Order: sequence, then structure tokens, then C-alpha cells
Amino acid sequence: MLINTSYEVLFNGIEAAFVAQLLKFIGHILKTKKVNFQVLATTGGMPSAHTAGVIALSTTVGFICGFDQVEFSIALGSALVVMYDAAGLRRSTGKIAACLNKICDEFYSQGQMQPERLKELLGHTPVEVFGGALLGIYIAYINHFCLFQ
Repeated sequence: MLINTSYEVLFNGIEAAFVAQLLKFIGHILKTKKVNFQVLATTGGMPSAHTAGVIALSTTVGFICGFDQVEFSIALGSALVVMYDAAGLRRSTGKIAACLNKICDEFYSQGQMQPERLKELLGHTPVEVFGGALLGIYIAYINHFCLFQ
């Protein structure tokens, strides 16, 4: 039985992150008309898979233990750190990578040597983080109250 156990918490978190990545994959196909399986393993984009996963996990803890319990506070606190990191630090790192790539492109434009490009899409906009949070809450709710009953 999955209901009201740590297995439900873990399942909902993993499912939410997977669904978020799947939505990005489908969005990429619709946008570019090309299938790129690498999208399933990349960071960044709408919705935030990290946020969806940790919010589904913490919401499920709230459903099982109660939203006024220490367990929920710990889960939510950890989720907020992940969300802040996604929209703050990782997003800033992506902007720095874009700037460095542009500098390298200009510096090496005359020569034959081309350095490896840095990954630019690392973090999320606040809207992407919010979208991930809504997805996480939705998946936790549907699974807890509809599927696992």
C-alpha cells in the first residue's frame, strides 16, 4: 500500500519531477517540430522540475502528517531553499555563462580554435518556478485524494 506512507511521499515527488520534464519535452517538440531526448535530462525551462518535485513531496507530507506539524515545516523549508536556488543562484550562473560564451565567441572569432560552450539554461524565471509549484501541488492532491483512495 502506498497511501499515507513515505512511499507515497517519494512517489509523488518523483512523479511530479518526471511530469515536469515530460511537459518540457512535449513543449520542445511543439515549438521546434523536432524530437530531442536530451531535453528530458536538462535543467531550466517551464515548469521547474526541481520545484515540482519538492513541492509535491512537501504537500504530500502536509496531507499525511498535517500542515501544522514539524515534518511539513522541514519539508517546506527544504523546498523553499531549492526554489530560491533555482530562481536565484542557478539563474544568475546561467546569465554569467551566456556572457562568457559571448566573450569567447568574439575572442576566438578570428581563429580556428573554438572552446567548449558553457551551458546557459541552468536556472528558472520566477514564473517557471511558480509553474513547477502549481504542478507539484496538483500532482500531490490528485494522487493523494483521487488515485490512492
